[in-house]
Amino acid sequence: MKLLNTIQLKWLNLFFLILFGFACSCSNPPRPSNATAIDRAGGKKLSQEEMRGLSRAVGQTVYVPVYSHIYHREDMEFDLTTTLSIRNTDFNNSIVIYTVKYFDTTGKLVRDYADTPLILPAMATLDYIVGERDRTGGSGANFIVEWFAEKDVSEPIIESVMIGTSGQQGISFLSVGKVIK
Repeated sequence: MKLLNTIQLKWLNLFFLILFGFACSCSNPPRPSNATAIDRAGGKKLSQEEMRGLSRAVGQTVYVPVYSHIYHREDMEFDLTTTLSIRNTDFNNSIVIYTVKYFDTTGKLVRDYADTPLILPAMATLDYIVGERDRTGGSGANFIVEWFAEKDVSEPIIESVMIGTSGQQGISFLSVGKVIK
């Protein structure tokens, strides 16, 4: 009887070891907490010299409210992942994204993402992601996006999507950018 228990115990330990290994291999690798730009559109970065050569026919400064967390149950915070999405809606013309700044609740600049202006091709999208664990912005964070084009173009859509999950609870919502200049 004792031999049977020893064999069962070894198999049980092996089972849990395999189960633990499987659970660890299925988890997503940790991402850096800094926001990152995702340019799937193949936008071209511009040098200072190239920028000086461009004329500005149209452009805007857009304020986009975002939230690194929201409050629930009076004193609890729910962390969120934020995606800032800049969508060129013009069928034929590129636009230039030259300012993408992230500010916190107090109005302090947290990060400047546009170290180099970027040409966003016609009908293309540029995303910036602020990870769920990045709480530097706070509940009143915002992005300022400045863009221009050399020709008259349709206005880009600039908005943010926030999403968060905890256990079986999930939340997602959208904030639309507002032209301020």
